[in-house]
Amino acid sequence: MNKVRLILVGGFLGAGKTTLLSEVAARLMADGKRVGLITNDQATNLVDTELLAQKGFGVSEVAGGCFCCRFQDLEGAASKLVTELKPDVLLGEPVGSCTDISATVLQPIKFLWTDWISIAPFTVLTDPQRLREALGAAQSDFPDSVMYIFRKQLEEADLIVLNKVDLLSADDIAKLKTAVAERYPGVRVLTMSATTGQGVDEWMKAMLDGGTAGHTVVEVDYDTYAEGEAVLGWLNASISLAAAGGVDWQGFCGDLIGRIRSELAARRAEIAHAKILLNTEAGSIVASATNNTAKPTLRGAIEGSPQEAVLVVNARVNMGPEDLRAVIEETLSAACSKAGVAFEVQAIQNFSPSYPTPVHRYDRVVEAEA
Repeated sequence: MNKVRLILVGGFLGAGKTTLLSEVAARLMADGKRVGLITNDQATNLVDTELLAQKGFGVSEVAGGCFCCRFQDLEGAASKLVTELKPDVLLGEPVGSCTDISATVLQPIKFLWTDWISIAPFTVLTDPQRLREALGAAQSDFPDSVMYIFRKQLEEADLIVLNKVDLLSADDIAKLKTAVAERYPGVRVLTMSATTGQGVDEWMKAMLDGGTAGHTVVEVDYDTYAEGEAVLGWLNASISLAAAGGVDWQGFCGDLIGRIRSELAARRAEIAHAKILLNTEAGSIVASATNNTAKPTLRGAIEGSPQEAVLVVNARVNMGPEDLRAVIEETLSAACSKAGVAFEVQAIQNFSPSYPTPVHRYDRVVEAEA
């Protein structure tokens, strides 16, 4: 049978991976290709999964750990999509706090799934500010162990993509491309804006026109890697909202994400990614903050003023999980009080990721056909 093309996009939290995969899935489907998507998180109630499903894409979620630690779940998710959708292309993104993907995911796939998967070059998507921090061109508010993870992601990439170039000058783009090429010689570097679509076609061509993933296996200090994940508080929550009268839900979401960012900044707790998704019967709104200084983004629309909504909150922040939960609960209470909205927490998980224990780890590159 024809092999399914598997495209995995890695990169640190907040790089824009889900935005890119959503855009690519839409383009591939418009070209008549069948597409499946695989999301990944340390816990359930993932905003990204809900967003992709709302757009009508076939989505499977691997929760409870990264692809490397949930390799059987990854295989099950991929097999399910292949059976149900018979896709030409599978798109997936590992957890943004994970690295060593080449040794623990790419090489095993090339060896164990060779009959039914052709895996594209492994892309690491980057946010400009985080990239400057990794290259030493800007001060990071994350501990060194967190930046260690991002630098290892870059080191194992087959292709590095500078995202969000719509926010940069031509001179800034040129300087970052040069710096990346000097630090990681031999690795192809592309630029794009997943939001505007600039550069996406060139990247898609690189993913579909041959080549394979995992050209290198890097050395990783798992104690440092585990420390970098453990300092991040992780929170996923699902919350029901009810209003007695009309509510400006867009204003509510803007107020809530602004309060979250401001409170975390006041506590000097650096945001890796904070995202909220509000669903109503009349539409949805998603708001996101990827650091403590940049203005949060807000997308979507809701017609009228429906009185009931469901809110999903995902936050990954450099602070203890209990403190993170307290911040989310305090800011949610304040935003709801201001808007005249009652809330009830339906489910909440707050924790720090446990020590990574991959199912497989190959110490050398597996040769595989494209």
